[in-house]
Amino acid sequence: MSESTSLIHSTELPPRQGGELLHLSRDQAQWEWMSFFVRRLQPGEEFRAHAEHEEAAFVLLGGTCTISWGRNTKRIGKRRNVFDGLPYTLYLPPGNEVMFTAEAICEIAECRVPSEARLEPKLITPADVVSSLRGGGNASRQIVDIIGPAFPADKLMVIEVYTPGGNWSSYPPHKHDVHNPPGEVDLDEIYYYRIRQPEGFAIQHLYSGKHGGDQMLKTRDGDAVLVHSGFHPVVAGPGYDVYYLNFLAGSSRALAVTEDPQHVWIRSTWKETDPRLPLVKE
Repeated sequence: MSESTSLIHSTELPPRQGGELLHLSRDQAQWEWMSFFVRRLQPGEEFRAHAEHEEAAFVLLGGTCTISWGRNTKRIGKRRNVFDGLPYTLYLPPGNEVMFTAEAICEIAECRVPSEARLEPKLITPADVVSSLRGGGNASRQIVDIIGPAFPADKLMVIEVYTPGGNWSSYPPHKHDVHNPPGEVDLDEIYYYRIRQPEGFAIQHLYSGKHGGDQMLKTRDGDAVLVHSGFHPVVAGPGYDVYYLNFLAGSSRALAVTEDPQHVWIRSTWKETDPRLPLVKE
């Protein structure tokens, strides 16, 4: 798989213009499971979405809006951007519809997966997510579980990850491209990046995958990386705090992975968690 099919750049819109920042259908991604979209709404703009033969998750990246689904209407949004707090997310199963009406500038990330499951919509608030710290030393990061394996969804899982500048993440390197439960399951994964400073960057290393060879991808604010197979660690550029939003779907709703045996020894060196963490709180 080439860099052009693994690294997707978002559209640059003027700050006062609404519209789609990123559009990635399953056909474009050349995989079975996920479609992914990011859009910006200006104050007063509306966005309506209907889930038919799909389940969807809508993560409010920043801003405030009124959201209406079923018989429910609620004003949501606390954080101005992803570095300003924990998320609101709407899980929408097949046969349901949602309307977003922006009060301030809003940015919304949406992921869709084929599904026929008859489940209930659910609004996930900042109080519902689970934040934890993982790793140690310069491989410390903050994990925010939004839709985990225990959540009543069909295929989707959703996670936010915060990595301080200079630190490694998704480390030791791991993969999830073989259906061999309970040790490992086959999951496609989206990494959607936001960088605290506009000039910042991260590097993602994709290697030993059945869909391609060794790639080093330089990611900037608004980029998405598609992980079909293989190991996929990330390092944040020194001085630049990095956020990525993970959507996962595949053969099972389990976060079962295989770590690269060449690098698991690093765990024995971890004595403390990076004191800069957590980067965000409610």
